[in-house]
Formats: sequence, structure tokens, C-alpha cells
Amino acid sequence: MAELFKRTHMCGVLSMDNVGEEVILNGWVSKQRSLGGLIFADLRDKSGIVQIAFDDTTEKSVFDKAETLRSEFVIGIKGTVKERASKNPNIPTGDIEVAATDLVIYSAADTPPIYIKDDDNVDDNLRLKYRYLDLRKLKMQENLRFRHKICKLARDYFDENGFTEIETPILIKSTPEGARDYLVPSRVNQGHFYALPQSPQLFKQLLMVSGCDRYMQIAKCFRDEDLRADRQPEFTQIDLEMSFVDQDDVINLQEGFLKRVFKELMGIDIQTPFPRIPYDEAMERYGSDKPDTRFGFELKSLNDVVSGTEFKVFADALAGGGDVRGICIDNASDKFSRKDIDKLTDLTKHYGAKGVVWIRIEENEIKSSVNKFFSQIELAEIANVFDAKTNDLILIVADKAKVVFDSLGFLRRHIAGILGLLDDKQFNLLWVTDFPMFEKDDETGELKAMHHPFTHPKEEDIPMLDTAPEKVKADAYDIVLNGVELGGGSIRIHERDLQAKMFKALKLTDEECQEKFGFLLEAFKYGAPPHGGLAYGLDRLVMLLTGEHSIREVMAFPKNQNAQCMVCEAPGIVEEEQLEELGLCTK
Repeated sequence: MAELFKRTHMCGVLSMDNVGEEVILNGWVSKQRSLGGLIFADLRDKSGIVQIAFDDTTEKSVFDKAETLRSEFVIGIKGTVKERASKNPNIPTGDIEVAATDLVIYSAADTPPIYIKDDDNVDDNLRLKYRYLDLRKLKMQENLRFRHKICKLARDYFDENGFTEIETPILIKSTPEGARDYLVPSRVNQGHFYALPQSPQLFKQLLMVSGCDRYMQIAKCFRDEDLRADRQPEFTQIDLEMSFVDQDDVINLQEGFLKRVFKELMGIDIQTPFPRIPYDEAMERYGSDKPDTRFGFELKSLNDVVSGTEFKVFADALAGGGDVRGICIDNASDKFSRKDIDKLTDLTKHYGAKGVVWIRIEENEIKSSVNKFFSQIELAEIANVFDAKTNDLILIVADKAKVVFDSLGFLRRHIAGILGLLDDKQFNLLWVTDFPMFEKDDETGELKAMHHPFTHPKEEDIPMLDTAPEKVKADAYDIVLNGVELGGGSIRIHERDLQAKMFKALKLTDEECQEKFGFLLEAFKYGAPPHGGLAYGLDRLVMLLTGEHSIREVMAFPKNQNAQCMVCEAPGIVEEEQLEELGLCTK
């Protein structure tokens, strides 16, 4: 075994203050450049890169070893820090280099299948297959360190505010939480299955019944759902629950946490309190329950202006109880050709829209895709709703309210991206409150809980649980950053009679309630405090604050779009003997 050089410094921390010091460094060779009598090697560890120099003053045996160095060799060096003759302003250590006096090669390396540099443009699946190499990149190391700092800050902050970190089980009973469960067969109890938790929801409520008062956990959660940039089959929450609180208590504490995250980790002093927008207003103005307020293009209702129109698309939408709404893109008509608008229209079809009506405000006339159905005066009336000016572009969708909101909500943010208005350095935080208690199931048409059946209704709406449950608002709240939901929570039901009303509104039988939630209902018989909480998506929070656009960039070993681990090749086939032991097959 090669001699171990016990390092004195990390590579990326050396500076002019260290000139003249004897140092010992360990790391990976980023690259080696041989210039005859002079050899340079860039040495990298998780802190950064520093240049190592070997020249005619270097002992010959050391120089000869330096000539054999290649990319990703793992080495240790001893040497003296000196000022560089030719400085590199692109790296923090660019003013200095280390003149090597000794060198040990711990491990040689084959040519890696991917480049170890931040801007490599390598296919994602290749990056995930060789993730242990991908993680050597300084950007990836910085992302993992930032994630660590948020976790540490969370533990410190909530500890200071009276929270106890408590682990909850991973092998639990399958309960309805909105997504498919990952199931684990039991060998001991064959024919029965555990579920991996979609969240610690029921257990953290049990901890409130247990008198723990304030709970937190950095919790692993699992959901078997289709993947996208901000979804993974396993993800992490900063999970919280508090006893004897109302919505303001929860929100105020979380604003203190986020203010500290931004101040200590980003150097940004965000203003509190954050704006609070009721759900209905968020949908009306932004077409989304997670609105991005970094730009305008707010939705406007055109129902009154176009009522009585003979244009069939608008008339049919209004007759069916739907909506006609639009957005106005300021001073951008000349940036979108007819072909560009057709592409936007095609994209809205994913949200159920059958088409998009466009109106261009030009110097001396108003042009529109529906010119033959509307006069210039009528088009001007529509334009006035938006206070539209020359070179503005109005886009209109008419359909069921959900289709209209989803389509225009997508369009406003998509177009903002095209126009370069999504500034990653701007952080707009807000709360969305007063969510509907229930939503209709697309397949059955029956009411289902928008969050979960233990969410407390707004006090003033409780009487409507029996008469008009579709009008009941929930004491629920989401924290939103730049159009992304960072977390959500609610005040929970702790009263048995109110819980029974909730189940009745959901048309759950006593048997179904007992089967799905029996252990929690049993616990509530023995005295449950008023309580509420919230859970942050840790991966999303880190993603946004590091300026990344996928949570895969802030997770050590994420899955690909097919929910596969490219490193260990999971999921995989297991031996038939294992299946027999679990009672899943017989010979």
C-alpha cells in the first residue's frame, strides 16, 4: 500500500495568504500538461482545484512519476505554495500554485467515460450511470454541500424553537394519500404487504396525540407516480407538526425559517411577512394555485364583454357554465409569428384546450384570428379589459373553468420563459391559503379531499359540510417560490364529531373509515390537541436556491425518467426462491 500523505489543507482554500507554507494535499488529477522540463497538474478535491508544478528543481524520481499522471489518478503531494507567474482569474486559487517536492500515486484510473467538468453536455442517462464520476464535478459537490447546509440549518432552527426530531416508520400500512404506494411483501405474514410512506402524515399526528408538542423530521417519502423534472419516486421532506397552534402560528414560524435560510445561505435579506393569496384569487389572476409573480400577464375574465356573442366557441363555453379568459403579453406581438402562436396552441392541447384565440394590437387596427366574428369596436372592448397598447398580444381560451385556468396558467409562465422574464436571481415567496376542502374525482364525479381527510375546514364553513360541502374552504396553506410549491400543510381535525362529518361528506362508511384510518381514530378517542403542520420538499427547495431546473441535480443518486437507478440497475429481477419465501409464487 502506498504511503498515506496526511493532508494539511483542502485544494480550493489555498490563497496568497498561504505563500511560503509547506502543504500536503490529496485529490484527483483533473488534467496534466507536460511541457518538457515543466509539468503542471490540476489537483481537485471537493473544495476546488489548485495547480501543482513540477520543474527542474523537483527530485528526478518525483518528476518521473509526475510524467505518468493522467486524468482522474488519485494522488497525494507535498510542496510549497508560491505565487503563480501566469495567473488564472477563472478559479479561486488562480493566484498561486504548489511547487511539488514529493508525490504519491494512490490509484491509477482508466479514461473515464464522461468528462469531469461542469459544462460537459453529457446525456443524462450516461451521467446517471456513472453518477459516482458525475458527482466529482465541482458544481455537483457544491449542490450537495448546499443541501447539507439547509438540513443543518433546519435542525438548528427548529431545535431552537422547541422541536424534537423523531423518526417515523418506513414499513407502514397502505393508506390513501393521493398517489400509488410502493408495496413491500411480508415474508412473516404472507399475503400481506407493507407500504413505503408517501409522507409521515398519520404518524406525526399520532406524535401530537402522544404529547410531543413539536415534531420535525428530515423524512424519506415514496410515491409511485410518473416522473418529471421536480418528481422522483423517492424524495425528502422537512416534515413538521405543532400542537396548540393556528394557521398564523405555523406560517409565522416558517417565514422565520425561510428568512434565515436566505440570509445565512444566500446572503439575501427577504422581507416578511410574505403575501397571502386566497386560492380563488390565485386561480382568477394567475390560473395556478402556485403562481409565479415575477412577471405580469395576469388573467382577465371576458365573460361580461363577450356575453351574447354569436361566436360559437365563446357562446358554447358560457352556455355550459364555463369561462372565457385571456392574458395580455405586453409589447411582444412582434416577437410571436403566426407559426409561433400555432405552436403555443398545440401546447395548450395537453391541458384540454381546443384552441387559442389571438388578438394583435397594431398602430392603426386590431388584427385577430376571429376578425370575421367581431368588429373593430368589439375587439377594442376586449382590448380595453387588458388596457392593451400597441404591439400587445392577447391570447384567449374558452372552455370549462379548469381547462381555461390550466391552459392560461401554463401559457403565461411558458411565454415568460421565452421572453427571458424568469430571473433565477429573483425570489418571490408567497402563501396560497383557503383551498377548497374538496375536489371532484375526474373518473367518478364524487367529492374527494383536496389535501387529505384530516384537514380542518375553516370554522365559518363547518355548517356547510352537511348542506354544501363543495363550497367549504380548508384551513390549508402552501408556500410558493417562483411558481413552484415548496411545501404545504394545514391545521388538522382533532374533534371526533367533526371528523365524522368529514367522512360523511366523503361518503365513507364506518367500515371503510376503520379499515383505512382505524388506528388514528382510536388514538383520537383518548384526547387529541389542536394541531397543524407543514412539509417542505427539500429537493425542490435546494433546486430553486441553487438555480437548477431538475431535482436530479441536487440528489446524490436519483432515478431516471423510467424510475430506474442506473448505477445499481434497480429495479431488478430476483431469484425464484426469494419469491417463494414471500409467498408470491409457487413451484
